[in-house]
Amino acid sequence: MELFTSPMACSLAAHITAYEAGIPLEITYVDTRAKTTKDGRDYRAIAPNGYVPALKLDDGTLLNENPSVLQYLADRKPGAGLAPGWDDVKRYEVIDALNYLGTELHKRIFSPLFAPAMPQEGKEYAKAAIQLTFDALVRRLGDRDHLVGDAFTIADAYLVAMLNWCPFVGIDLGQWPKLAAYHQKHLARPAVVKAIAEEMAERARRAA
Repeated sequence: MELFTSPMACSLAAHITAYEAGIPLEITYVDTRAKTTKDGRDYRAIAPNGYVPALKLDDGTLLNENPSVLQYLADRKPGAGLAPGWDDVKRYEVIDALNYLGTELHKRIFSPLFAPAMPQEGKEYAKAAIQLTFDALVRRLGDRDHLVGDAFTIADAYLVAMLNWCPFVGIDLGQWPKLAAYHQKHLARPAVVKAIAEEMAERARRAA
C-alpha cells in the first residue's frame, strides 16, 4: 500500500495510525499546491481530488478521505485496538468522532483560517466558532484521555494531528487546559513522535 501525505497536514493521522498498527506502507510526499509528488508524478492523475490523505491499495483501489483511510488501516490490524469491531457500538462512536472532527474542526475552523483566498468574513466566522467547538471537544473527552473509550483510536490520531495547527492560526490551546494536556500526552506516543519526526524532516528538506 502507498500512503500519499503532505508534511504535517491532516494526513499525519494516517501516518500515525500506520505506525501504531505496525503496518508497512510506502510513504509518498505530495506538494498539495503544485499537485505533484516528491518523485515528480502528477498527483491529480493519482487522486483527482488533489488533497491528502490518499491510500492506494495493492489492487489499485484509492481511498481519499480521512475517515475511510483511517478505518481501513485500523481494520487491517484489529489487534492494535485503533477502532472497535463493527459489532461494537463504540465503532459508531469512533465514526461519530471522525465526522465531527472532519466537519466542525477541520472544515469549519481550520480550513478557512489557513486559506489565503478566504475573505475576512469567512475567517471571522471560523474564529467565532472556535470557542463552541473546542468547548465541545472538552466535553467529549470528559475525564478521559481519549475521545472514545479508554484507549487511543484513529479519532485521537486525527485530533492530535489537527491540534498541532493551533499556533499557526492564532489559537491559544492554553484556554482549554484539558485539550492542552491531552495533546501533550499523545505527542509523546512513540508512533506520533516517529511520524512527526519524519514529516518535519521532509518539511525541512523542502525549505532548504
